[in-house]
Amino acid sequence: MWLLRLLAVILAIAIGAGLLFYVLTGNRSWLVLSWRLFRWGLVFALVVFALMIIERIAVIPL
Repeated sequence: MWLLRLLAVILAIAIGAGLLFYVLTGNRSWLVLSWRLFRWGLVFALVVFALMIIERIAVIPL
């Protein structure tokens, strides 16, 4: 779980840096990069949450 939190913090820093670089330079490629990072981060988070829900629902008899 700590690894997922670390990845989330790194992702947030990367998105923020991309937005900051866009504001400073005006180069739209930084904005596109931030948007792509956000989308893939959201997809990854939804997959992780779906797996956590499936793990809670699944009953494995021993």
